[in-house]
Amino acid sequence: MNRLPIEDILPELKAALSSRVNAVLVAPPGSGKTTRIPLAFMNEAWLKGQRILMLEPRRLAARAAARYMAQLLGEQVGETVGYRVRLDTRIGPKTRIEVITEGILTRMLQTDQALEGVGLIIFDEFHERSLHADLGLALALESQAVLREDLRLLVMSATLEAKAVADILGDAPVICGSGQVFPVTTHYLERRLDGRIEAGVVQAIFSALTGSEGDILVFLPGAGEIRRVHAGLIEAGIAQYARVALLYGNLTAAAQDIAILPSPPGERKVVLATSIAETSLTVEGVRTVIDSGLMRVPRYSPRTGLTHLETLRVSKAAADQRRGRAGRLGPGICFRLWTKLDDMYLEPETMPEIMAADLASLALELAAWGVTSLSQLRWLDPPPEAAFGNARDLLGKLGAVEANGVITAHGRQMTQTGLHPRLAHMVLKAVEIGFAGLACELAAILSERDFFKGPDNDLRLRVETIRKLKPGGSGLEWLLPQGVDIGSCRRIKAEGDRLKQDFGIPLNPQDDIEDCGLVLALAYPDRIGQQRGIGRFLLENGRGVIMAESQPLAYSPYIVAADLDGQGSESRVFLAAPVGFEQVRRYLGQQIIEETTVAWDAAAQAVRTRRVERLGALILKESFCAESNQEDIYAALLAGIAREGLSILPWTRAASQLRQRLLFCRCWEEDGWPDVSDEALLGTLASWLGPYVCALTSRAELARLNLAAILEGLLIWEQRQKLEEYAPTHVVVPSGQRIPIDYSKPDSPVLAVKLQEMFGLKETPCIAWGKVRLTLHLLSPAQRPVQVTRDLANFWDTTYFEVKKDLMGRYPKHYWPEDPMNAIPTNRVRPKTK
Repeated sequence: MNRLPIEDILPELKAALSSRVNAVLVAPPGSGKTTRIPLAFMNEAWLKGQRILMLEPRRLAARAAARYMAQLLGEQVGETVGYRVRLDTRIGPKTRIEVITEGILTRMLQTDQALEGVGLIIFDEFHERSLHADLGLALALESQAVLREDLRLLVMSATLEAKAVADILGDAPVICGSGQVFPVTTHYLERRLDGRIEAGVVQAIFSALTGSEGDILVFLPGAGEIRRVHAGLIEAGIAQYARVALLYGNLTAAAQDIAILPSPPGERKVVLATSIAETSLTVEGVRTVIDSGLMRVPRYSPRTGLTHLETLRVSKAAADQRRGRAGRLGPGICFRLWTKLDDMYLEPETMPEIMAADLASLALELAAWGVTSLSQLRWLDPPPEAAFGNARDLLGKLGAVEANGVITAHGRQMTQTGLHPRLAHMVLKAVEIGFAGLACELAAILSERDFFKGPDNDLRLRVETIRKLKPGGSGLEWLLPQGVDIGSCRRIKAEGDRLKQDFGIPLNPQDDIEDCGLVLALAYPDRIGQQRGIGRFLLENGRGVIMAESQPLAYSPYIVAADLDGQGSESRVFLAAPVGFEQVRRYLGQQIIEETTVAWDAAAQAVRTRRVERLGALILKESFCAESNQEDIYAALLAGIAREGLSILPWTRAASQLRQRLLFCRCWEEDGWPDVSDEALLGTLASWLGPYVCALTSRAELARLNLAAILEGLLIWEQRQKLEEYAPTHVVVPSGQRIPIDYSKPDSPVLAVKLQEMFGLKETPCIAWGKVRLTLHLLSPAQRPVQVTRDLANFWDTTYFEVKKDLMGRYPKHYWPEDPMNAIPTNRVRPKTK
């Protein structure tokens, strides 16, 4: 057994856990902590023959760590060292070290809160801060404090802010170790890649093959990018230079092993991996790392209640982890596909999953544990209140918790399935109504990434696919052109069969695939969608969703959406199934509300009374009825007027002018005059308009209102008398004509009058008892403005003579005197002569 750097600090670590129950270990990648620490503690006296549980963030890392430790002991996995991961367990009666994924620890704690027979829990790679790691640590600390004072907890990481963890562990000692890491030369791009990253990655791989030795590990954000880069490498002739291996979570264990095992002598390999290869897992033979600088993480939106995958820049810590993979065997090279400037703006740490994840499962686990308030447990980062509140609301709708957060018997059953709360509820309810087999198949499909790469988003096709799968993966030849991942399909079918066995259901159910939508509605009652145009649906929760018109489901009257992107005002639907109206009525009838509504109908421009059957935001059925309460009609009419705006009212010329005059009075003499602005009138409809519309129901009936009289009703007697003097409707000009005043601009009322009618007048007419000069629009004989002024005397003295020249040329027969201030005013071509 080769000596590793971690062994130098083993005495200090052993001493710490001999005298204390908790400790923190910080050691870099390559130090040997994952495989040497459990073996070193196996025979400690305080362990008393009990088991060690070591948590790994990923299934692949858990299997690899267990296999390597078993090899060090000269044994097979399942003897002294074993593992438990989802859908795969290798544990025997003599097993002392169990490498488990984090969700398994939660299940074990819920089954036995004291964890009898376990003496040490190791949280490996805790810096990844997965949701289950944070939850597992919180529950383990609670178990330790209440039931198991002797239970040891060891938190290990390569890049961890140790003080915060040590604090919640009760001021635990922090031990730091060194690593066997060789220097890594880091290269950056001179300028950013244009467009998608795949072409740049392919180019970087070929450059690395000619300029470096050993195997190459390439980090990409997801399986889609991996497949596209793989295709680009094949097209470019990679086969003559190296073998390509893929490494991501949805591959089979055998396919993953191909990527992590050493290459045969004289052969090089290029491993295309997601962030699964950042930590814990050692990919043998790697001397070069190519980092795309991207990662794909789930992000939950409390606004929409949906989780979507988001592609983000890696953090500095994650980038350093990736680079470190090149320095395990000797000096290495890392090609970062971003610039040095971009590197300066990377976030220092990756956001903990608990801060941005769907918390429904966590909320259910806490309820099962007996926690009704987040403050009852110790958290490194408490879950966000908004997301946790949404999770509790969802559990309430599913009947899993009471209003006070206490778990129900149904909720307790849900925790025992190991499924997401939505899927657990779906399976349990489907058992009651006779669709259990179909529900188990849907739960298995929805618990994994989609194995069907074709364009069709219909879930029925996925169910049909796994039902046609035969032993060995055959039976799907008809779907191969559409890109079915046979390995994933086989694994999902196995999980569906396991669920059926757990519920005592035949492995070959007779459930009709056409009932997929109904069963799906049990899990996603808030995502029942009603068509409102081809490819556009309104969901029960009020959200809008869309799908391409080329999708067959785009034409379904009703669907249930299982997988959405949660972005934008209308989310895209990735997976769904049709559901029948009568199925919704029959099986979800308790959620359908019957009510009578009285509301303004914008299309009819009238108040309408309807009897409505509603499922959340969806109107399933409605009919008009004559019976209604007069108060409801009155309220609906006023609401309709507020919605439509004041333009719905019959504004005659007299009513409009009166309103403008009142606005003028308020503008120049605010005291006491009513506010008749749009905002004020719309905000006080009930007080000024309400008494006149009590018996009205439509726009047609509103047209009979006398708005001028209604507005006059807002004035006291003194204001009515003052209005005529202060803001007259007309002005008598020198020609003897009564010209109306335009009050549309309250701060600057306008008098539009022919220039010839103003001859002989020296000063600009005023209103408001001489305080406000009118703005004169002096018009030509054709009623077109030739001058705008508020200083008539100055106009006569200066500008008139220029205007006169122009007007004499256009209107030679008209009267254009040399002395306008002493001329005879006229509204004719020429003034009358005596």
